[in-house]
Amino acid sequence: MKEMYPKNGRVILHVDMNSFYASVEMAYDPTLKGKPLAIAGNVEERRGIIVTCSYEARKFGVKTTMPLWEAKKLCPQLIVKKPNFERYRAASIGMFEILRQYTSLVEPVSIDEGYMDITESFELGTPIEIAESIQNRILKQLDLPCSIGIAPNKFLAKTASDMKKPLGITILRKRDIPAALWPLQANEMHGVGKKTAEKLKTIGIHTIGDLAKANELQLKSLLGINGIRLKERANGFDKRPVDPEAIEEFKSIGNSTTLPRDISNQQELFHVLESLAETVSIRLKRKNVLAAVLGITIRFKDRKTITRSKKLANPIHHKDDIAQIAKQLFLKHWNGEPIRLLGITGYDLVEVDQAYKQLDLFSYEKDAKKEPLLHTLSSLREKFGKHIIESAGSHKVDPKHDIGTATSFNKDFLRSLPHQDEEPE
Repeated sequence: MKEMYPKNGRVILHVDMNSFYASVEMAYDPTLKGKPLAIAGNVEERRGIIVTCSYEARKFGVKTTMPLWEAKKLCPQLIVKKPNFERYRAASIGMFEILRQYTSLVEPVSIDEGYMDITESFELGTPIEIAESIQNRILKQLDLPCSIGIAPNKFLAKTASDMKKPLGITILRKRDIPAALWPLQANEMHGVGKKTAEKLKTIGIHTIGDLAKANELQLKSLLGINGIRLKERANGFDKRPVDPEAIEEFKSIGNSTTLPRDISNQQELFHVLESLAETVSIRLKRKNVLAAVLGITIRFKDRKTITRSKKLANPIHHKDDIAQIAKQLFLKHWNGEPIRLLGITGYDLVEVDQAYKQLDLFSYEKDAKKEPLLHTLSSLREKFGKHIIESAGSHKVDPKHDIGTATSFNKDFLRSLPHQDEEPE
């Protein structure tokens, strides 16, 4: 299948769940299928806002962010339900577990969408066959529909996934851009919001095609470096890699390693897991977060890849805890076959200040001994600020002195989330 993949370029998928919250509710309660359904906050109040709605509801003109009273006026038979975020989070984890069985290069960008780099997944089929397999598995295993864009970069893949919903698969190549994108209004382009579109109109840019041919000096004067970036995207250029560790709305921290040879010795594999646990622990501490869910990735000699995760009673970030749980998961799901790759990932990250701990019979005594120290720390932080005392792991290390992991650690510096009018870098 390698001839179906570019020699120098990349093959990127953007997987976008269709009407996610509403679809999860329909999967949970099949009697809702085929009916106009909306998920809304403040269901009992007229001023509640539609969070999302089914395609049946959209046929009546119901839209996201529409006031509930207006939606019911358009569709009197509209079924309205409150959001169930635990249910949606579980469905999201299931969806991303399926994606990671095709490649380790999966970048979640929100609870219901993510990018995949399948350039090296040619043994699993052509890009269209992989996309069809993903779509069918998510539908069969989770009863959830998704649309998938296939393209040489992230911008075009995301644009493509929007072109056919629900259950669409769209290929968008650079040569398709003049016909498919340039005639569209500028505000229909990802990364161009209302305010940016209004600014572009002041220099005569109305369509994506206008933007693609615009004067760079004018764009930079009007929008800064973002103007140049938008012009590049309008011409189909986007160099952003798919980064599994990118911090967006959906947070995870993980590390994986391809083994120097296929290994089936349990002690050797445990040493690898311990090393991975240490790396993940350091990075969790550096970001001052704990993982509420821990997952492992196992790729066997025959390239079959599985991911398994466990929701934890108490969020963790210590290497011993991570290693212990990773080993338990590994032993539960390892069939004894030689291993090609191992990975550990922490999900559902919570900031240390916000983390809770359920004290059980076994941890209560140990925690009680720490109570005077914790009380003292709390008093100092209250008086002098929460950063007055920090653990050693929370301090940044010069990558030059961090042998073997400098590349990974460089990705750990959080960037602020973009404004609505901006596309994430």
